Amino acid sequence: MTGKVYLVGSGPGAPGLLAQRARDVIDMADVVLYDQLPGEEILTTLPENAELIDCGKYGGKHTLEQDEIEALMIDRAQKGKVVVRLKGGDPFLFGRGGEELERVRAAGLDVGMVPGISSALAVPASVGIPLTHRSYASQVTILTGHEDPAKPEPALDWKLLAQSRGTIVILMGVANLKRIAEALVENGKGKNTPVAIIERGLRKDRRVTTGTLATIAKKAKKTGVKPPAVIVIGNVVKLYDPDAPDLIPVDED
Repeated sequence: MTGKVYLVGSGPGAPGLLAQRARDVIDMADVVLYDQLPGEEILTTLPENAELIDCGKYGGKHTLEQDEIEALMIDRAQKGKVVVRLKGGDPFLFGRGGEELERVRAAGLDVGMVPGISSALAVPASVGIPLTHRSYASQVTILTGHEDPAKPEPALDWKLLAQSRGTIVILMGVANLKRIAEALVENGKGKNTPVAIIERGLRKDRRVTTGTLATIAKKAKKTGVKPPAVIVIGNVVKLYDPDAPDLIPVDED
């Protein structure tokens, strides 16, 4: 008898934004392989009778390498277990869910997908930054700030990105923030383009740092910005009001 693997997105960190289908799948799991990004409020609700395997990245070091994670998923499913691979945000948006899907299918196993609300959408919205707005932006580009270092050349076209009149959202970009801002300005993006960095998603210690392409790297260094964080670049950042209440309260269940 073989089991099944579920690729599950936990959303941006707020228990209230965890999909009901995700909750149901997690609760029936025999094995949960989890990252740290779902946050403690969700991780503390994992089933006590399940085998819980920490696959998170701490201090820049992976608890398990990607091939080890995939091997464990396959091993447990081949033993008849219901396996949940739990990730922050959505597994198919820079979450390596596509790679895991390929590997599990290649092993001849049944696999299911439970989408999650991406932090690229929910985190800016929670602080009142819409990614599109008739007066500011009619398109959105979501990109990773941490490309695969094994690539022979970068896939990001900074000249094309700099010419965009829409909103740019960057995930996993804190470590390369200075280089990203410089690349955009060097390729023609206005140095006064507004930027917001929203740290720690929908958690109680969330923090927002704002500036421009010319100033944001220095501001982030001064305030000690750390991942996880979502970076928003574009005129929609002008709508951020630090004195306004959160649109998605972090303490809302």
